Amino acid sequence: MKLPPLKSLPVFEAVARLNSFSQAAEELAVGQSAVSHQIKQLETYLGEKLFYRSGRTLTLTDEGRQYLDGVSTALLQIERVSEQLLGHEESMLRLSVFSSFAVRWLVPRLPDLKRQHPQLELSLEMSSSNPVLSDRVADCFITVKPDSRAFSYELLYTERLFPVCSQDYWQKIRRELALEEATGDPGAVSLTPAMVAEFPLLSTHSIYDRQGGDWEAWYREAGLTLPKSSRLLHSSHMLLSLEAARFHQGIALTNDYMLSTRKDSEDFVQLPCHSVMTGDTFYFAWKTSRRRERGIQILRRWLVDEAIRGGLRSE
Repeated sequence: MKLPPLKSLPVFEAVARLNSFSQAAEELAVGQSAVSHQIKQLETYLGEKLFYRSGRTLTLTDEGRQYLDGVSTALLQIERVSEQLLGHEESMLRLSVFSSFAVRWLVPRLPDLKRQHPQLELSLEMSSSNPVLSDRVADCFITVKPDSRAFSYELLYTERLFPVCSQDYWQKIRRELALEEATGDPGAVSLTPAMVAEFPLLSTHSIYDRQGGDWEAWYREAGLTLPKSSRLLHSSHMLLSLEAARFHQGIALTNDYMLSTRKDSEDFVQLPCHSVMTGDTFYFAWKTSRRRERGIQILRRWLVDEAIRGGLRSE
C-alpha cells in the first residue's frame, strides 16, 4: 500500500479549512514552520501545487480542492470508526438546510429527535440557496439538486404552492366579495383567479429568482396571465411573505412544509383555489462513501418518517 506522508494530511485539511497557515498552526498546537514543512512535503510527494500563495492571500488550486474532498472524507471516516471502537456512541452531524425548511419544519421537530435518539448531536448550517455538496460544508444536506454522483438521495417533498391569508383577512375577503356567510369553512366557497387579483399579492423573489415569478406561475397554471392591475408586495424570502400574511397584509403563496408543524399554522387559511407545482423536489443527501455511518442513517430514517407522518410524502 503506497500512502502519502500521513502526518501531513490533518495539516493540509486544517490549512484548507481555515485558509491560513498561522491559524492551522494555532489549532494544531505546532509552529507555523512545521505546518509549512508538512504542506511542502505533501506537495513534493504528489507532484502538484495544492495552494496559490500571494502575499497573505491563500487559495486552493484545482488539484488542492479535489484532494481536499477525498482527504476530508477519509479523515472523517477514520474518526467515526475510531469512536465506534472506543465505545463512543455519540454521533455529531452537520446538516445544511434551507432556512425556511429549518425554521418552519425541522426545528419544531428537533425535541422529538433528541428524545428518540439522544446520542445524535445535530448542528444546523443554514443556507439561503442550494448548498454545495461537500464535506467542507456539512456532513449531510437538504437539497433540491440531486446532481452529484458521489451522493445518495432520499425523497422528502415535492413542492407545490397554494394561496393563504390570515383568518381575519379571510373574513375581509368574504365580506368584500359578498361570499356566503352560512359557514366559516373556506371549502364551502370557491375563489377564481380574478377574485384573488382584487387583493394585495405577497410575492417571494427567492422561489423563481424574479419579482412576481411565483404569482405569474400560479396564474399560468390556470391558463391566465398575471393581471397588470395586480398589487404585488415583494419579499426576498417566503418567511417574510408568510409573516406579512399573518399580519393581514394580503395573500401569500406558500408550501406544505411551511404550515405542517407550528401551532401558528392555525392563524392561516388555505384559500379555495388551485395550487401550482414549482418543479423543486427536496431530498436528504449524504455522501455515498459514508453510507454506513450510523448517525447519517439514523437521521435519514427519522427525516423520512417525519415527512411521511407530516404528509409531505407518501409511504
